[in-house]
Amino acid sequence: MSLTSAYQHKLAEKLTILNDRGQGVLIRMYNIKKTCSDPKSKPPFLLEKSMESSLKYINKKFPTIDVRNSTQHLGPVHREKAEIIRFLTNYYQSFVDVMEFRDHVYELLNTIDACQCHFDINLNFDFTRSYLDLIVTYTSVILLLSRIEDRRVLIGTYNCAHEMLHGHSDPSFARLGQMVLEYDHPLKKLTEEFGPHTKAVSEALLSLHFLFVRRNQGAEQWRSAQLLSLISTPPAMINPANSDTMACEYLSVEVMERWIIIGFLLCNGCLNSNNQCQKLWKLCLQGSLYITLIREDVLQVHKVTEDLFSSWKGYGKRVADIKESKEHVIANSGQFHCQRRQFLRMAVKELETVLTDEPGLLGPKALYVFMALSFIRDEVTWLVRHTENVTKTKTPEDYADSLLIFLEIRALVRRHITVIQQYHLQYLARFDALVLSDIIQNLSVCPEEESIIMSSFVSTLSSLNLKQGNWRHLAYTSVAKAPLHLHENPDLAKVMNLIVFHSRMLDSVENILVETSDLSTFCFHLRTFEKMFAMTLEEPTMLRYAIAFPLICAHFVHCTHEMCPEEYPHLRNHGLHHCNSFLEELAKQTSNCVLEICAEQRNLSEQLLPKHCATTISKAKNKKAMKQKQTPRKGEPERDKPGAESHRKNRSIVTNMDKLHLNLTELALTMNHVHSFSVFEHTIFPSEYLSSHLEARLNRAIVWLAGYNATTQEIARPSELLAGVKAYVSFIQSLAQFVGADVSRVIRNALLQQTQPLDSCGEQTITTLYTNWYLESLLRQASSGTIILSPAMQAFISLPREGEQNFSAEEFSDISEMRALAELLGPYGMKFLSENLMWHVTSQIVELKKLVVENMDVLVQIRSNFSKADLMASLLPQLTGADNVLKRMTIIGVILTFRAMAQEGLREVFSSHCPFLMGPIECLKEFVTPDTDIKVTLSIFELASAAGVGCDIDPALVAAIANLKADASSPEEEYKVACLLLIFLAVSLPLLATDPSSFYSIEKDGYNNNIHCLTKAIIQVSAALFTLYNKNIETHLKEFLVVASVSLLQLGQETDKLKTRNRESISLLMRLVVEESSFLTLDMLESCFPYVLLRNAYRDVSRAFHLNRVAASTH
Repeated sequence: MSLTSAYQHKLAEKLTILNDRGQGVLIRMYNIKKTCSDPKSKPPFLLEKSMESSLKYINKKFPTIDVRNSTQHLGPVHREKAEIIRFLTNYYQSFVDVMEFRDHVYELLNTIDACQCHFDINLNFDFTRSYLDLIVTYTSVILLLSRIEDRRVLIGTYNCAHEMLHGHSDPSFARLGQMVLEYDHPLKKLTEEFGPHTKAVSEALLSLHFLFVRRNQGAEQWRSAQLLSLISTPPAMINPANSDTMACEYLSVEVMERWIIIGFLLCNGCLNSNNQCQKLWKLCLQGSLYITLIREDVLQVHKVTEDLFSSWKGYGKRVADIKESKEHVIANSGQFHCQRRQFLRMAVKELETVLTDEPGLLGPKALYVFMALSFIRDEVTWLVRHTENVTKTKTPEDYADSLLIFLEIRALVRRHITVIQQYHLQYLARFDALVLSDIIQNLSVCPEEESIIMSSFVSTLSSLNLKQGNWRHLAYTSVAKAPLHLHENPDLAKVMNLIVFHSRMLDSVENILVETSDLSTFCFHLRTFEKMFAMTLEEPTMLRYAIAFPLICAHFVHCTHEMCPEEYPHLRNHGLHHCNSFLEELAKQTSNCVLEICAEQRNLSEQLLPKHCATTISKAKNKKAMKQKQTPRKGEPERDKPGAESHRKNRSIVTNMDKLHLNLTELALTMNHVHSFSVFEHTIFPSEYLSSHLEARLNRAIVWLAGYNATTQEIARPSELLAGVKAYVSFIQSLAQFVGADVSRVIRNALLQQTQPLDSCGEQTITTLYTNWYLESLLRQASSGTIILSPAMQAFISLPREGEQNFSAEEFSDISEMRALAELLGPYGMKFLSENLMWHVTSQIVELKKLVVENMDVLVQIRSNFSKADLMASLLPQLTGADNVLKRMTIIGVILTFRAMAQEGLREVFSSHCPFLMGPIECLKEFVTPDTDIKVTLSIFELASAAGVGCDIDPALVAAIANLKADASSPEEEYKVACLLLIFLAVSLPLLATDPSSFYSIEKDGYNNNIHCLTKAIIQVSAALFTLYNKNIETHLKEFLVVASVSLLQLGQETDKLKTRNRESISLLMRLVVEESSFLTLDMLESCFPYVLLRNAYRDVSRAFHLNRVAASTH
């Protein structure tokens, strides 16, 4: 072949194009193999029972299928021909692509042989690499084709459907069918086809010998050579890292193994004739048990080679070599690679530390960076390959620390890429251009065309605009008949390789990063990937490196190829799913650790609660007496004071808190390692995972702190819960600068969710728990008389009765507890509590209205004749359910009183947190007058009520009563019922005097049957009802006062001592009614109930109370 025609073949360009095309075809074969091996993704007609006989017939007769005369066998195919064509077109075209790729490969290989090209990895690196890559890619395509079990069925069925639809076979079918038959035993056929190419292939492979030997050195040799160390020779630290074979330094060992194994497998004739080939081959066999064809599809090196060579004569020694090499691999390779990984851990960590401190060294030492990345990637892929495929293997090695350092170096290069580019721009112009110019001038032979190209290179370098693609034009210098031979001018080749590397540092850094550090292999070895992650989580010292696993998921995008777009969604889902699961697990562990420390902090905080100081006070008080009496027993344990846990005599003693803090430190480092990263087109924020988990866990922890037990109706005191929540919150706030999450938002969201009935997960919150507990436990027992309200103590208190309660009411209802409750529940939670309280109030009002309606006729007469004693004496006995009315009204009073106490707690908390808002709200409330429009009044009162400010008219009660479903009665009838309800209450008050519990207690400032709560119920319900009916509240309360006064005065004429037992105590209710209402005054009371009676009642009640106390103490 002439030199001119050799130039026109553009061998380098063709190799580049065919390699890319071959990768696409290989991925398509892989995709078909995976699809057809999974019943879920397999073409549906391949699984149909009706098609089974047809498919067996096609497989048996392939490729000579007589479609026209086989209608009996191919009937189902004929019925489904359109669907078959639709489903199998992509499959069939992929097989055609394999055939066309095969044609182009052999055409190019024959052309290269004809041109007598010279291959040497040390001289023409790109050309030699592309040539060997093409051979390996082509072999992988054929091997993968032979592994597709349904290949005959897919091709044959498509062709049958095509012939049925179009009347003739597909034009490519005959050749395609023949090719499939030929490659039923692929390696035998391939060895026959590659026989003519043995010289070129063996020459290319032999050029790897020195490099492969050097790259297979052990850890001790690396250590003695101080490989990758920048500080071993400090004076040379800023010297540029150069080599005669720059690109070879970071060439993957896995790639070289693939070249050598497959190359000598196809061109095995040289193994018996060439001693150097034999040595290289044996050395390679001692490296790995498996080599990768694509992704997780591997070639079992020793088994495949032995099976092939055993079938030929004259290969007995080679078979013995294979067996010997396999034994060597099994015995030594594990430890060999383990030692190399241990060396790389330290060496690369040192390199990363130095470069992080001095990123300017990335310029002269860029080669070291890519070497380090390539070495680590080789070790990781070797570990993954052999972990996944060796049956008997140990637990996968924990390699997370090296993975993270590996990723940090990648990130460092990306972050300081301008440093690398700027350095090499100057290097190319000020050094490389001058060296290349000198070498060109010293060339003994330099034809005109080559001289023009070389001069162009020099001028381009000088102008700092060099492009890597320019070097492709020099591939012809490897042609035998070229006047300028690279192997005769090694200095030129070295300089060209050096300049190629430096030019790649300008515009191809990202490509080299992918080439040297792509870990997308994990996408197809997920079991190993997950095991390594699980192992990392089990070892506390490795937790800081766990973020490497989600970061590696970003590499999965490099698996994609434009020739196989249908697998993109599948790969994306794999990457996102595993990234998500890894980060979820890390966030879960971090939040668990945080909450465990919070629990410990809460336990320490609990020791400072006031309830725990009683023993200390008692002990201090009785200390002198104890000394006088006797010394304490030796066996009595001494209670440690709070803070004792901080005193240590031996720092080596590790507490649980120490372990938790250590774990949290490691987890915080991993969660805070990167702010964000991309996986396919999605941007991932690790801190958001942690925030969501912390929020959910904090919600559950707060509910857990409440300690609610539905069976025993036990719950924590609000003040104790608040102290626990503050301990949790203060610790989480201290983590703000460590964990990277927005802890303020986490706390705000969690606490805000606790003010709602349900949290974001649909679980009950403390708002629901405390609302239910106060209603079902405290207020229910208050309604039954077990618990009473003590205005003197401003709390509900428990009466000493056996077996009826398991808690002390004052511990849950005093001022401090109401403040704590308001602090925990907030305005939203207090509103929810209020709405539930009002529901119970309105349910009682409904029953009261029913009682009024039952007694309406009698009540109407009483209202008209309440001052006529004789008539009243006959009317009062006709009333039914008077006791029920008083009881239900007392229940309403208890509920409203508790609500007022809760509102007062809310007001104090609101004033403390938002004094600048409380002032204007109170000021606005003061401007409300009786003449103000009722809608405006209720709006202002609603605002004030939300802040905890008490109002003359309760807007929540008004709204609750308004929401009651009214029956057919008219508003006038409803108004009448409301008026008669007050009359009913007024005339029923004397009945209270007969109850022994109606005695007024000066100590408690109330009654043991809670009738003092009647006053709040009368005033609040009256105000709400008459506001709703737009009537004058004061007028109706005056009427109540008059009727009640008359009823109580008539009680003074009663001769039955049982009915007047507690007459004086009941009289005091009149004073309480006036004090409760802003609509009534003492003057109004004086007009109908003389104050002297109240004074006498106070005197008698006080005398009786003191006499009872003296009698009790005497007894």
